[in-house]
Parts: sequence; C-alpha cells; structure tokens
Amino acid sequence: MTTPFQYEPGSATGPVPPPQCPAHSTGIGPGGLRRLYGPEAEADPAGLYEKLRAEHGTVAPVLLHEDVPAWLVLGHSENLHMTRTPSQFSRDSRRWRGLQDGTVAPNHPLAPLFTWQPVCSFADGAEHERLRGAVTDSMARIDTRGVRRHINRYSNRLVNDFCREGRAELVSQFAERLPMMVMCAIIGMLEEYDDRLVQAARDMTRGSETAVASNAYVIGVLDRLVQRRRVAPAEDFASWLVEHPAGLTDKEISEHLRVVLIVAYETTTNLIANVLRMVLTDPRFRARLSGGHMTVPEAVEQTLWDEPPFTSVLGRWAVGDTELGGQQIKAGDALIVGIASANTDPAVRPDLTVSMEGNRAHMSFSSGPHECPGQDIGRAIADVGVDALLMRLPDLELGVDESKLTREGNFMARHLVDLPAAFAPTPQQEIDAEPLPAVARSRPQPEWEVSSAANRVSAPMPAAHIPAPARPGEPHPVPTVIPAQRSAPARIWHAVKRWWSGA
Repeated sequence: MTTPFQYEPGSATGPVPPPQCPAHSTGIGPGGLRRLYGPEAEADPAGLYEKLRAEHGTVAPVLLHEDVPAWLVLGHSENLHMTRTPSQFSRDSRRWRGLQDGTVAPNHPLAPLFTWQPVCSFADGAEHERLRGAVTDSMARIDTRGVRRHINRYSNRLVNDFCREGRAELVSQFAERLPMMVMCAIIGMLEEYDDRLVQAARDMTRGSETAVASNAYVIGVLDRLVQRRRVAPAEDFASWLVEHPAGLTDKEISEHLRVVLIVAYETTTNLIANVLRMVLTDPRFRARLSGGHMTVPEAVEQTLWDEPPFTSVLGRWAVGDTELGGQQIKAGDALIVGIASANTDPAVRPDLTVSMEGNRAHMSFSSGPHECPGQDIGRAIADVGVDALLMRLPDLELGVDESKLTREGNFMARHLVDLPAAFAPTPQQEIDAEPLPAVARSRPQPEWEVSSAANRVSAPMPAAHIPAPARPGEPHPVPTVIPAQRSAPARIWHAVKRWWSGA
C-alpha cells in the first residue's frame, strides 16, 4: 500500500538512527518531516505548531519517537470531525499499519499509550457501549459532595505541611500530590498512596526509558486491588466495577482503573500547576481574583484554553482511505489529536490575548464518544484545591522571577518543573477530626456540584462565615469544612451520567 509520507521506518530512505544518536537532537528527521519529540519540539511546541500550520495547513505529517510517522491534526474543526467520526477514525490501535508490519516495536517508548487494552477507550461500537456503561454506572454512584469534602480536607493537610515555613514548592508539594490522594480515595486504594505511585503515574506518559516499567508497577498495584475487591467489596469505584452486571473480567477492571487513575491524575496535576502559575504571574488574573471579580473556576477555564493539561494525544487510526484537512489519509495511518494547536487555531482564536471567559469550546478534554470522562472530577479538584490554598495563604506570591520558571515536556504534555512560592508564615490549622464521608452516594444526586464560572462574588468568604439563606430559586448553601472555600455559589455544570456521553 502506498503512503502519504515521504518516509517510513525501514524504508529505502535509510535506517533509523538509534534513540541516543545525536541525529535525534535536530527538529527535522528523515524525509524532511518535523519531529514531534526532542529538545527543539519540547522547548517551543507552540512555535512548532505554527511552522507545521504554515507548511501543511490544518493536518501535518510528523515523526513520533524513533521517527515513527503520524498525522498531527492542528485545526479545531478538523479535530472535532476526527474525534466525532469513529466510523472513519477508530480508537482501536490494532489498526495501526506500523504495528502490523513491525515498524513500531512492542517496546516503543510510547507503548503504554497505544498498546491495545480491553478498555472502552480502545473500543468502538457495541463493545465500547458495554464497557463504557459499566464505567458510567459506577461513576454515577460517586457522592459528589463527599468527594469535594475529601478535596478540601486533603488540600488543607498539604498546606499544613509547609504553611509554617513561609515558602513552598507548589508543584511537588501540592499539585502532584492532591490529585493522587483524591483519586486513590475514589478508587478505593488510599493505603497504596505513596511517592512511588506518584512518580510512576507521571513517568509512564512521558515516553521515557522507564515508562514501560512504571506502567507495569501501576498495573501491579491495581491488579492486587481488584483481587482484594473480589473477596471483600467496599463502597468504592473498584468494587462497583467488580459488581457491575456487565461482568467485566479482572483484566478489564484493572485496565479501566488504570485509565481513570492515570488520565485524571496527569491532567489534574498539570491543570492545578498551570492555574497556580497563571494566578501568580498574570496581573489580569491575580488582580481580578484579589478583587473578587473572578472565580477560581474562571481561571481554570482560561487555563484550559491557554495551557491545556495534555497538548496532544495519540489515539486515532484511519479505518480506510479518507481525506482530512486536504491531506490524503491512508487506512492504518496514525493520527494525533492536536489539543493545544486546536485551542490556538486562528479560525477560532484570531487574537490569543482576548479573554475566553464563558467559552468552553476548547479541545482540552477532546470531544466525541471518547471525550475525557474525568473532566468534571478534574475541574472540581482544581477548583476546590486552588481555592483552599489561596484561602489559607492569601498573600501567596511567586518566589522567583517568572523568567526562572522552567518546563519539561514531550509531545503529549508540558510540565512545570517547579513553582516556588513565598508567603507570610502561618500556623497549622486543625483539620476536622470527623471521619470523611464515603465516596458512595447515600441518596440520588443528579448533578455534580462544581462552582460555576458564570456566578460572581464580590469578595472572598471569611473562613468562619456562615452562608446567608438562599434567595428564592437558588440552592440552599451548605457550610463547608473550615477554611471555607472562596468559590461562587454552586451551579449545575454537568450531570454525572453525561461524563462519558461525548455530548
């Protein structure tokens, strides 16, 4: 079969240099294709997207690790079409021609991302519906109010660890820890939370030499959890998957737990770090937050436009020969969802300095049937966590010059290496000694309680303030665990059962 690429691994163009070869340090690879990995791409991904857009339009041929060819979809409308048309662009990685002919090795650095697993994110059609239904039904059993209390409690525990020091490193001491603590509680594995799990979760998506081993470690932890829940079910997400009438196998359960844990953790860690950086460095946002004219959820949403947690995701394979963005796509070609590039597409954002307040048409959680299932959990963790941090440390400021901040990344995401902050030392705060509620619902709750970006408050709520009675037609406020959250009155965002709907 012919290929639209001028180069394929192992072709007559020449052998592929070994991974450590200096040839991989340049941004141009065999066939004149631009690499989506390496120092040049990772230092300035936005600049790379603009070069590709100028050279190829809204869909561009690129090289992944080990110079494996793929299509990067840059345009907003093209990404929407691709993600919403599974009949043309499948999630089943076994369709990849590179895997079929052996040009993509099983131990490829990105193998944890593309190796087929028995999960809904790699399925289409009826099998996708069966597996997705089990996850959706189990998610519907989560007590959203209880989870928000978990987030608030864990946030304040983390702040207690450094509040007396007058300084903190907010990536390693807060952003990387809070999401894993919350997700472990939801899944039912709090006893497994430790630094090793945090490190493995971050490493397995980076295309590193240890990514495969990190993936194996996480799977081992989850396999043991499933075995325990088969014998002793509890009120947690793992047990609900075990008990679901869809009859998932142990392998299907552990792989779904891995998807939920890793995707929710990775995206939320990056989201929290990026929101905090924006709040601490962008005078537009810090001034508005301090003045009470902007809620934390609004800062979260702007961050999702400007610095999405994932910049791109490998995950579509052409079912047959087709056309996209003026390019001829061949059956078995790999395509990459270009999240960051779609969010900066001049067709939807001609001026990147204009606020996107109230606009949630970004691609940060993808779209279509496989839209990110954990987006509302992620938003809640970022919303409540950042709010709790700012309430405890209202004078928080960047501890170094902004120019000193550095990032590491790969084609999939860019991570803040650190975010030093300074503040007036403050005493630890007593944490509510009452046991936290279970993550299971005790009664029907139709919607997630996530603070709305549309509602405003004039000033932060004092920690000991008791909310005033609601006006007619508004939900009755509920006192929070001290310190109270700054967020505006709650409003419905999404029904839990729509998390996986792709609507």
